[in-house]
Amino acid sequence: MLQPKSSCLNLTRRLMGVCFALVAASFFLAGTSHPAQCQSFSVIHNFTGNDGSSPYAGPTLDRNGHVYGTTYAGGTQGAGSVYKLSLHGSSWLLSPLYSFSGEADGAGPGFGALAIGPDGTLFGTTEGGGIFGVAFNLGPRPTACASLLCPWIDNVIHTFGRSGDGSQPVNGVVFDSAGNLYGTLNIGGAGNNGAVFEMTKSGQTWNESLLYSFTGGNDGGTPVASVSLDAAGNLYGTTSFGGANGVGVVYKLTRSGSSWTETVLYTFQGGNDGQHPVAGVTVDQAGNLYGATFLGGANNGGTLYKLSPSGGSYTFTLLYSFPGFGGPYSTLTLANGTLYGATNRDGTFNDGSVFKLTPNGSGWTFTDLYDFTGSNDGNVPYGGVAVDAEGDVFGTTSEGGSNNDGVVWEITP
Repeated sequence: MLQPKSSCLNLTRRLMGVCFALVAASFFLAGTSHPAQCQSFSVIHNFTGNDGSSPYAGPTLDRNGHVYGTTYAGGTQGAGSVYKLSLHGSSWLLSPLYSFSGEADGAGPGFGALAIGPDGTLFGTTEGGGIFGVAFNLGPRPTACASLLCPWIDNVIHTFGRSGDGSQPVNGVVFDSAGNLYGTLNIGGAGNNGAVFEMTKSGQTWNESLLYSFTGGNDGGTPVASVSLDAAGNLYGTTSFGGANGVGVVYKLTRSGSSWTETVLYTFQGGNDGQHPVAGVTVDQAGNLYGATFLGGANNGGTLYKLSPSGGSYTFTLLYSFPGFGGPYSTLTLANGTLYGATNRDGTFNDGSVFKLTPNGSGWTFTDLYDFTGSNDGNVPYGGVAVDAEGDVFGTTSEGGSNNDGVVWEITP
């Protein structure tokens, strides 16, 4: 049985352990910094434990405005849950979709938001359970349910941890245009430094293969974030450790026939550029990559950066250095040219914050949208954010709320 809030946090403790002192609270910005604007913040659900606890992952929105997500712990069996939030009038109603048992079906969905498949079903991963984590597909029952609370049917599509496989998929999966799934493994692979995997479907069976195993050397090691894809099907991601300086890299995987080739696009120096990129990268239509580091920068509170393709290489641009300790833990969201995210700590009360970064012609404008107080509004967000067509921003906190089991929140501009 998974021990809630334990192994999933080992990496966080390891990252915090590499920092011995915080630098003074001045910050650098390529552009302009704005304080929090007038926003409408509301908690749309307080977890109670029985419906879930510690929602490390951010939310996923469908076309009908429903909010889907996972919790790392809690649920009816204590090993995490999958939930759905639907708007009824002016209130949000939570429907528990599934509670993990901690056994063959998995335990502890980690930091990755759920992926919605072409058929509308949900795909994700768990850190534990099975042998050492699973990939799952969750869908509604094929026949009508008489109960108001109808749990969905869970199907384990791969069990990680077997010989020659990787382990601990902490950050979910993403789809390509052909319906194949991709993700990363925090440990395992040929060198036990993590790997990137692909899952392809044949009939009703999903077949998993490792595309690349990290060595822990200059190519990187210990990926936490999942991968992102460009229009050509190339994969991009980060490793939180490894690289020439041991503090992480940004990499690209390119398909060459039946194999994949890794290229390191940027090696973090551990200085003002940042260190330990736990968050992945976001790719825009021009091929620019946007990401965040958990630590490093001018104040050792993490950074926001851009990598621009230029003549076969990439140019690194520092966009922002956070003034407080503990930058973003999850991949940034790009919506209408604006980047959105949440910091794990930082903010006025060091309990996390929500921000956006907007291009202003000559640079970028940083706007603090909300600072968590560590009370009923929640604190310590690990997950990314989701933005709907109206510009409403949704996210989670792993702690806080009326029951201290975490919350789902919404910011309305």
